[in-house]
Amino acid sequence: MNSESRPLSAEGLSAGYGKTVVVSGISFELRAGEILTLIGKNGAGKSTLLRTCAAQLPAAEGTVYLDGRDIAAMSGSETAKRLSVLLTERLIAERMTCGDVVATGRYPYTGRLGILSDEDTAQVKEAMELTGTAELYGRDFRQISDGQRQCVMIARAIAQQPKVMLLDEPTSFLDIGNKLKLLTLLRRLVRERGIAVMMSLHELELAQRFSDRVMCIGDEIFGGTPEEVFTDGRIERLYGVTEGGYNALYGTAEPPKTEGAPEVFVICGGGSGIPVFRKLWRQGIPFAAGILAENDIDFPAAKALAAEVVTEKAFEPISGETFSQAEKVMERCGRVICTLDSFGQLNRENERLRDMAEESGKLVND
Repeated sequence: MNSESRPLSAEGLSAGYGKTVVVSGISFELRAGEILTLIGKNGAGKSTLLRTCAAQLPAAEGTVYLDGRDIAAMSGSETAKRLSVLLTERLIAERMTCGDVVATGRYPYTGRLGILSDEDTAQVKEAMELTGTAELYGRDFRQISDGQRQCVMIARAIAQQPKVMLLDEPTSFLDIGNKLKLLTLLRRLVRERGIAVMMSLHELELAQRFSDRVMCIGDEIFGGTPEEVFTDGRIERLYGVTEGGYNALYGTAEPPKTEGAPEVFVICGGGSGIPVFRKLWRQGIPFAAGILAENDIDFPAAKALAAEVVTEKAFEPISGETFSQAEKVMERCGRVICTLDSFGQLNRENERLRDMAEESGKLVND
């Protein structure tokens, strides 16, 4: 694979501060037109690795290659025309408008006087349009919100017209709408412009959905596609999860279930039970759930939070044996909540459970 198709790579890289090595044994190839996301615990070395790849920190060992050349041997101007960087420090921008800040991304092209050409101005305005910050062009950079600053800094990185973008927690300070907007924009840039993006994220569900490849930074360094990396066991080991668990299917973390014998039986399905599960958990009430098909959307949350779950095989009608099991569990509970408004052929036995609960006086409203 030539340098055009892998604009950034590293071999045997160790990174740290002074004599303190934070992360070691890193080798990777960042390909054109892909997003590589770093995940791992706080302090694992993700930011340090990004700084080293950006030549802001010297490598303790190994080499970082930019377009096939040792980045440590390249001038700042050469590097800046190929690579843009967004790290977590706040930019000190005295008396600068947002347009001025984005324009600093054009300095590698303007020469010593820093005078913008028409092309430079066009690139600044296009970057601000892409990031939804055009209306901030004349605003004082110091007088906008943290989220708006982050978007302006992303625009600055885009205006630089890099082959490679290194982003350290680019979704920090952004609300969910702007997180999705930003990551969708990055996917568009890698697809349409062939930019290579290497970034760190704390939001695992977003890393799982938007990344082409994922590198896990921790006691063990490993990587692969999201499908290879995001498994229950691997993520729990990477983050040292001891309370609750991680659901790889949905990319979400769940708290530990409430201890004790179930006091409430929840008849549910089709996602209707999840809000009730969470409310019962917040109130510290142990509960049971059923009868759920093993492919039901309620099942992962019930498995994580419920003291007991009565299940049936996917796409199968509820058997007499499974119904009998649910009946026994329900009898031990003092209250029953039914979240279903209607019943189909495959879950008709849940309707029987609801009727039995109503006859016994256990059925209650949520």
